[in-house]
Amino acid sequence: MPDPAATSAPAANATQSEGMTRLQKLAALLVMMGPDNAAAILRQFPPREVEAITREMVRFTLITREQQEAILRELTPVILTAATAVTAGVETARATLEKALGSFKASDILGRIAPSRPVPAAMQDLTEMDPRNVANLIRDEHPQTIAFVISHLPPEKAAQVVNLLRPEQRDQVIERLAMLAPTPVEVTEKVAEVINAKLGVKQTRALTQTGGVTTAADILNAMDKEVSRSLLASLEERNPDLCMAIRKKMFTFEDLRRLDNQAIQRILREIEMRDLVLALKKASEPLKQLILSNISRRAAETVREEMAFLGHVKLRDIEAAQFRIIDVVRKLEAEGEIDLDVENTPEDVVV
Repeated sequence: MPDPAATSAPAANATQSEGMTRLQKLAALLVMMGPDNAAAILRQFPPREVEAITREMVRFTLITREQQEAILRELTPVILTAATAVTAGVETARATLEKALGSFKASDILGRIAPSRPVPAAMQDLTEMDPRNVANLIRDEHPQTIAFVISHLPPEKAAQVVNLLRPEQRDQVIERLAMLAPTPVEVTEKVAEVINAKLGVKQTRALTQTGGVTTAADILNAMDKEVSRSLLASLEERNPDLCMAIRKKMFTFEDLRRLDNQAIQRILREIEMRDLVLALKKASEPLKQLILSNISRRAAETVREEMAFLGHVKLRDIEAAQFRIIDVVRKLEAEGEIDLDVENTPEDVVV
């Protein structure tokens, strides 16, 4: 597990990034992004600046998690600007951030600094309406139209609206939502016209497509667990590949039980002991057994002792630790280090 006291060379005396210059922060950011993404970004700078940035990059030995988070929060707009010039803008920025910090923190950062999409007045009205009214407004539309509209709502509100649809509609809407692709302007304008007509507002700019597997996963995560399970089971019968893609995006801490011992051991090498102790505080017994069976007996005893000493802990602190571990899992999966498709079996568990 990483040493939380480790520091980077240019910022040896800084606990986060306060002691670093702007140039050093940019160099650290490029180190975190990896060679391919860093090269793409560096091409946007003049040769003299590339040389100065590279000189700082080679000085780094280790960048702590605290430094990574501080630097990414400060310099993410740089990623967005450069990534837009390179290829796919926000999606490239998202991929870069997910590799560095995991998808949960990437979504949080991008949600606050990414350029806002042009949203028609009709859609703004829907986000402020009671979920029951939204459901009544769109329930008679085509499932594709419903999916398109729901993709523009915050996940929590979208989940409430989906819950209010007829069961047969839910299945179709979730599947279409996960498969949403960039939509022609003519189609988006037609959808806006339908909603505008029902709400009695004037036509505005076309909607920007926002759906896809991630959106579907976010909405399912926000829904009642039983309803979510039922929808996924139904989708799995019709489209198992799509269902698996959504499940991977919905990965939870308890889903670690699905992984084999090799993957568990790889994850354990990347996480902090404090996070592991906190996360296991509310874990199921089978998951605790799986985790503790993949570390040494001495380390397992230390974890058990630390858990006992914790006493009462705020649920949000436990969930935050679990999210940090999930971020590590998703990062390792994105790098090809582990496979989330592997299904663990009782025979795989070391006891």
